[in-house]
Amino acid sequence: MAATNAPAYIDPLARHSISPVELKGLLAAERDGTAFLAFRDPEGSLKLFAVAGERTMTLGRREEMDLSIPWDPEVSGLHAEIQCVGGEWAIVDDGLSTNGTYVNGQRLSGRQRLRDEDLIRVGTTTLAYRVPQAESVQETKTAGDLPQVQLTDTQRGVLIALCRPYRDGDSFATPATNQAIAAEVFLSVDAVKMHLRTLFGKFELANLPQNQKRTRLAECALQFGVISPRDLG
Repeated sequence: MAATNAPAYIDPLARHSISPVELKGLLAAERDGTAFLAFRDPEGSLKLFAVAGERTMTLGRREEMDLSIPWDPEVSGLHAEIQCVGGEWAIVDDGLSTNGTYVNGQRLSGRQRLRDEDLIRVGTTTLAYRVPQAESVQETKTAGDLPQVQLTDTQRGVLIALCRPYRDGDSFATPATNQAIAAEVFLSVDAVKMHLRTLFGKFELANLPQNQKRTRLAECALQFGVISPRDLG
């Protein structure tokens, strides 16, 4: 019998869930520039599946699928297809699966174009679709699609400088010091502190313990795509 109620999504790239080692792999995938699907295996390890080329790819429980999810009994043997259409990727389930495919909580009927940060659920498994270069496309977005963080040029410069140590994907990297940020953006240390306080508020981090704010700000900026690996040079 087909599932009628979609369970709550568990975003595999949710904030607080990514370890330093996983962040390193995620940044490397973003630098590569290829679209990918991120999901977690039964042990909770983050896995990345590159979506590349011009051919149709298959997704399902059987081992011969391009993306095999053998541990999830609610996934059909051939559950869905991922197709390249005019240089964009779409997910297709036109009756292939028993329990359906959901995109951002809505059951799919036929084919749907994928957009950066879409969440796809097959069975009880959630896959996050990421397009590292999506920010250069300048698509029209509806309100609420992405975190609404508006930055001035100076705030953006401070944020890039803060994230600069993550440039090489070093899992032991820590955010830049106030002194290093000040030297990069040609501001006083006091001015840097003022801008960081504003950024903590915009990213809703003001209530975190003081020793966690800078790291979480850098992680959120990179995870949300507000700062991309290309910005870090």
